[in-house]
Amino acid sequence: MALVYDFFVWGSAITTSNIAKVYARTVRALDGVDLAVAEGKIFALLGPNGAGKTTLMRILTTQIRPTAGEARVFGLDVVREGAKVRKIIGYVPQEMSVWTDLSGYENLLIYAKIYGIPPRDRPRLLDEVLTKLGLKEAARNLVRTYSGGMIRRLEIASALLIRPKVLFLDEPTIGLDPSARKAVWTELGKFKEGDGVTIFFNTHYMDEADLYAEEIGIINQGKLVIVGTAMELKRSVGGEVITLSLKSNAFAPERLRSLSFVQDVIVAEEEVRVVVQDAETSLPSLLEFLRQDGVSVTRVAMTKPTLDDVFLKYAGTRFEAGGRVSEVRQMRRMIRRG
Repeated sequence: MALVYDFFVWGSAITTSNIAKVYARTVRALDGVDLAVAEGKIFALLGPNGAGKTTLMRILTTQIRPTAGEARVFGLDVVREGAKVRKIIGYVPQEMSVWTDLSGYENLLIYAKIYGIPPRDRPRLLDEVLTKLGLKEAARNLVRTYSGGMIRRLEIASALLIRPKVLFLDEPTIGLDPSARKAVWTELGKFKEGDGVTIFFNTHYMDEADLYAEEIGIINQGKLVIVGTAMELKRSVGGEVITLSLKSNAFAPERLRSLSFVQDVIVAEEEVRVVVQDAETSLPSLLEFLRQDGVSVTRVAMTKPTLDDVFLKYAGTRFEAGGRVSEVRQMRRMIRRG
């Protein structure tokens, strides 16, 4: 076990071993999480609300201590060597972390002072991150005049001032429109390729994880249930997916699982996703079986497995982003208005 753990420490940017976090002696937010994130990779952590995503990130960024287990960032223990860890990481929270009544440049100058960057180095570093994040032309404008995407890029710029080895992003583009989300990830991609930074992020956008993460972990009820590339996770679901909208109170998923051509059945409210090897050839037999069982089918769709199917299979619930997105968007609007 020790040899394996040492390998992960030296070969990974982030490692956790049996991390647990218990609140009020009864609420187990994390329950024995083992994880290794390779250096220079982009890792996404997905999970339902309350699954433990933010708790794990706060432990890794030294904001809270684990109840049990061990976590390291580039070999540094996040509890015993927290001060050293904070010198090599950048962190961007969900909440707005810049001042709207100051200019973008002034915001970064404040962060440069907080980080202890020597005065002689500040102009060069500020100009560098403003250029990299596409904000140089708007640097002297008040942040209240920025778009949502520009504000998020400014917040990321503030985290990049110390040239971190690991960048932690808690919902990096939540509440932004698709074009702004793409702009943020374009700039993050440039920084990752140019500086080799490791990016660890939580997200409520499934397509964001699919498009930009090189590895994805799904956490549920405090446990890390599966980790892999997007392609590996989709393959773990099976061949193809037949999605059925049903109108029947007597439907029993076990009945479908008994069919020889059915690989898996994933149930979500009135919708059922049946995993088969070949959807086109399996559909007629599937519909006939349901008809004989007295189950009415109101809609049918055939697709390849998606990350939504993966999430539903391993987390046991739909990936709901709408409510949380609207909350964050409203909060940020209120902050910008002062």
